[in-house]
Amino acid sequence: MTLATCARAQQLYQSSSMPVEVERIYVKGLDYLAKAQLPAGNWPDATHGSDPAVVGLAVVSMLAHGDDPNFGPYSTAIKHGLDFVLKQQDAKTGYIGNSMYNHGFSTLALAESYGTVDDPRLGPALQKAIELIVDSQEKNANHAWRYSPQSTDADTTVSGAQMVALFAARNAGVPVPEKAIQNGVKFFISMQTPEGGFGYTSPVGPNGPRAAIGCLVLALAKEKDSPAFKAGFEYLKKARTESQYPEYFGYYASQAFFHGSPQEWQTWNRDNIKTLKTTQSVDGNWDGQFGAVFATSASLLSLALNYRYLPIYER
Repeated sequence: MTLATCARAQQLYQSSSMPVEVERIYVKGLDYLAKAQLPAGNWPDATHGSDPAVVGLAVVSMLAHGDDPNFGPYSTAIKHGLDFVLKQQDAKTGYIGNSMYNHGFSTLALAESYGTVDDPRLGPALQKAIELIVDSQEKNANHAWRYSPQSTDADTTVSGAQMVALFAARNAGVPVPEKAIQNGVKFFISMQTPEGGFGYTSPVGPNGPRAAIGCLVLALAKEKDSPAFKAGFEYLKKARTESQYPEYFGYYASQAFFHGSPQEWQTWNRDNIKTLKTTQSVDGNWDGQFGAVFATSASLLSLALNYRYLPIYER
């Protein structure tokens, strides 16, 4: 494929110019995160502000803006955040935090930082984190994940975080067994409901966030032509106005719509920009049931497809 062909293909996924509101909203949000961050790298937000998953997502939202992570305006915040995440990792097992939610999103942050942030700890830490994810899956009867590395059951939300981390690590050049990817895909397909969405621990009770997670996993696995993805995407389009877990939904839905359809993503993106513009506080943050740091980071990442600097956002 020629560079010109690639450029035309990419053009399908973007308008002729990025809406000016995106940059204003994004920088305002990043400035809030940078100013509110504690010297240790976490945040004083009592609701998950010290969870490595939330710290990791905040770091990813900074990386997604495309500034130099070592010398740019958010480089100090990025380095402090990564330092906090790295210090939460068990040196022996590679486990980060106290749940696989924390581990998955933290691993994503390590993967997106590896090769761009000047920190020699990142490579070994990422390798250990991936090994734990793969080992946990191999020991799980569902070949997926739940709350702890030793869990014998599985759910689609925890599993989604691990799968995205695996894809990000693979993009970063870390070996990921193809068997791990394929087993994860099989688990998601087994959780698909008759409506096309995805259940939590069984193929019943679909909702918008899980539809977005399932579609993203299948898209990253290059299964967009599969019946499972097509059915899931049809369900997702109908669920786009769901208000349950709005920031969490937005984080995954933006990526799922981007991978699924240029037209659907453009429609979603326009609506998302309008919503976030009106709900952003004067200080630059958003608030939600999981706290201001998570809500702000997830909201920013729902806009990050307008920049597309992160490897995980490549198609």
